[in-house]
Amino acid sequence: MPLFTTIQLAFAFGILGNGVSFLVYLSPLPTFYRIFKRKSTEGFQSIPYSVSLFSAMLYLYYAYLKKNEILLITINSFGTGIQLIYLTIFMIYATKSAKIFATKLLIGFNIVAFGAIVGLTYIFAKENELRISIVGWICAVFSVSVFAAPLSIMRRVIQTKSVEFMPFPLSFFLTICAVMWFFYGLLKKDMYIAMPNILGFSFGIAQMILYAIYRNRKQQVLPDLSLMDLKEIAIDMKTVVVEIIQENVDDENKNKNKNKQEEVDSVDEKKDDNDKQDVVALTTSNV
Repeated sequence: MPLFTTIQLAFAFGILGNGVSFLVYLSPLPTFYRIFKRKSTEGFQSIPYSVSLFSAMLYLYYAYLKKNEILLITINSFGTGIQLIYLTIFMIYATKSAKIFATKLLIGFNIVAFGAIVGLTYIFAKENELRISIVGWICAVFSVSVFAAPLSIMRRVIQTKSVEFMPFPLSFFLTICAVMWFFYGLLKKDMYIAMPNILGFSFGIAQMILYAIYRNRKQQVLPDLSLMDLKEIAIDMKTVVVEIIQENVDDENKNKNKNKQEEVDSVDEKKDDNDKQDVVALTTSNV
């Protein structure tokens, strides 16, 4: 007789999956604390958080259709709430172009696309099993999108040779999370949960390999200048400008004095020549 039944093991992996997913959702906190502190989103993007929000909303709908999926409901409810908080902070401190792009993503994914999925499945899929199958496949596709969303960041890491914009905690917890939810889906015979997490595990390992390669590279980050630093820089620049102007004035005065001296010398030379000519003239006349 087995020590644990399949249902018990599935529940255990579901609890572990909830715990690790909770940490995954909290792992961007240092990033958003940095955004809040510097009042700028810097090089961070809204794509991973928008896609993650959409995925959490989809899985809430999927859990609602399947019934008795309390573990999916709890974690995805939390995920929806925390992603909305992250995106709100991002919208406050993002540039105008980044705000417009993030707004388009939210409208496109979370209003238009999600509304269309809910509406179309209720209109055209009359049987609940068919709805579950359709929404399950959509959830699987967007779960892959959540894991693949950091690919743009991975590309940037390779280009810049810096892991500044790829937090290691997020990569690590995504990998562990993928393992937990894979076994949960496998034990419950839910391929819509199990399949995408295979790819999630692969992406997580790839991100950690990149982190190991580039973590000791020097990060090219602009210094965080305070108001006093800016004042000191302004004073130094003013001093330099004054010195340059003074040097130009001195050079100009020297040139003026030199020209005047040349004019005086020229007049004296002409006077000497005239005196010589007068002497010659007098001598000639005497002769």
